[in-house]
Amino acid sequence: MKKNIFCITLLLLFCSFGCAQRERVSVADVNAVIVNAEMEDEFALLDDDFFDEDSSDAEPGYSDPLEPMNRVFFEFNDKLYFWFLKPVNKAYTTVLPVDIRFSVGNFFSNLASPISFLNNLLQGKIRDAGTVLSRFCINSTLGVLGFGDPALVDFGLQPKPEDFGQTLGVWGVGEGVYLCWPVIGPSNVRDSFGFTADAYSHPVVYFYDDPWLTVGSYGVKQVNLLSLNPGVYEDLKKYSLDPYVSMRQVYLDYRRQKIRNKVSGTADEW
Repeated sequence: MKKNIFCITLLLLFCSFGCAQRERVSVADVNAVIVNAEMEDEFALLDDDFFDEDSSDAEPGYSDPLEPMNRVFFEFNDKLYFWFLKPVNKAYTTVLPVDIRFSVGNFFSNLASPISFLNNLLQGKIRDAGTVLSRFCINSTLGVLGFGDPALVDFGLQPKPEDFGQTLGVWGVGEGVYLCWPVIGPSNVRDSFGFTADAYSHPVVYFYDDPWLTVGSYGVKQVNLLSLNPGVYEDLKKYSLDPYVSMRQVYLDYRRQKIRNKVSGTADEW
């Protein structure tokens, strides 16, 4: 089952949320100390405990009546990775040093703060919503438009990433059938609606009425995220007997676990 861990980067590539943090000391110290919350949240998937087959929280069921179509889109995304994203990523990492790429990730994470703020409120997590707002104010000023994360480094304010798909799950909305979208990647009916709601909650949509700018910023964010996790998708192809099944299993289990954790912890957030 642990072979499935290699598909996590694919999820990071096609979904949206995560970056790392850099501190104002040596590069070695920075790498050891600061990791931005959203990326940290995504990498929770790599925890061996998450893949414990004996876990009582395991929820193996899934609904995939559209598997033939999903596999077509999965193959499209596979070709997109090898024919386009991988060469672009190679050029991107050659031009930009890793410290700058981490800072770019921080910028996009900070820019998406209104999404987390709104969804924390919708889930009744007032304290976490206040933390998100505080982080946004601190990082947008002291962090120079969000390229740094002094809210975490200097004030110890942990990020509280939330999305509307999680909010719907907390409200009791079922996940529906599994979907694999071209470019976007793994999802389901609930998370697809959530993705759309998050897209319309993003501040870029309101400040710049240009769809190409929105698409471009999304693309840069995903390429930057991929650049921080190179080469893992090739391992997925190498070690997984059926990468499609592996991606589906990890995605569904991961989203269910996140929603279960939100539901069980909601009462403690006030």
